[in-house]
Amino acid sequence: MSAPWPTELRLNAAKNQLTVEFDGGERFVLPAEYLRVESPSAEVQGHGVDQKQIVTGKSGVTIRALEPVGNYAVRIVFDDGHDSGLYSWTYLHELGREQRAKWAAYLKASRQ
Repeated sequence: MSAPWPTELRLNAAKNQLTVEFDGGERFVLPAEYLRVESPSAEVQGHGVDQKQIVTGKSGVTIRALEPVGNYAVRIVFDDGHDSGLYSWTYLHELGREQRAKWAAYLKASRQ
């Protein structure tokens, strides 16, 4: 099975949702808040197993820019200044595919 390949990345006018379509026909609408709190950056994910940081207070965050990184990823620049996560096509696909479960886990962890 080949890695998922995006056919379109589209930011809505309010800059609070990114729609990603893949060559397999999948289409995901990813809220900016979700992308921010699940950033692949070390700041959020940590540097090892079980080091993930729960980032709160991002409900109003928007996307300032999308910057291509080679042929494998996009850097998402958020209006809160965060820009260090490189979202690979595989990771964006995972975020879309697992959005419901990841978001539920985030909400649970952020309430503790």
